[in-house]
Amino acid sequence: MLSRGLPQGAVPKLERPGPLRERVYEALLELITTRALRPGQHLVESELAGHLGVSRQPVREALQRLNTEGWVDLRPAQGAFVHEPTEEEADQLLTVRTLLEAEAARLAAAGFHEAGVAALEDLCAKGERAVLDDDVDGAVAANAEFHAKVMELAGNAVLSELAAQVDRRVRWYYTPVARQRGKQSWTEHRELIAAITAGDEQRATAVMRAHTEHTRRTYHERERS
Repeated sequence: MLSRGLPQGAVPKLERPGPLRERVYEALLELITTRALRPGQHLVESELAGHLGVSRQPVREALQRLNTEGWVDLRPAQGAFVHEPTEEEADQLLTVRTLLEAEAARLAAAGFHEAGVAALEDLCAKGERAVLDDDVDGAVAANAEFHAKVMELAGNAVLSELAAQVDRRVRWYYTPVARQRGKQSWTEHRELIAAITAGDEQRATAVMRAHTEHTRRTYHERERS
């Protein structure tokens, strides 16, 4: 049941103002992305509405939109279910991520500035603390922030826009392997910071490509729960 599937405190508060349907959509998408709602889980409109404190109509509209975007599967006579990504879907997405982020790393190294590197150092320390505390959600969030910062430092608006389109799915795939990647992921982040600091475009590209490839491989090798 949904009521047993959502951890304590997992349901985000619906911030105001803004259209209700948009806020419900964002709340459900966040629950899916963080895997509070797990792949394959049955989504019951009335229960979701109760958790979010809204009527069923905006929930129904949100589920239809999430279905269109590939986050939810609507099955005739069965209802809505969180989409279960295939290995091929994950592989294609993570491969595209590698291409985008390797170029972002190269551009970040080419345009090195101290404030940007200092921000990366802070985010890396934040992620390392989360790993030490076994805070998976914190590690996932810090990882997303770190990669977003590298993308920002790249200074290419088109590249950033493309990366934003895959960012949430990257988080979705990264969450189940965050604990496995653990400290090694942040060691690789430190290597990337060093390459960017040195202005070594070739090294930064290689480090980021290897880093994202490690995540892709770990996802495919993950233990089935």
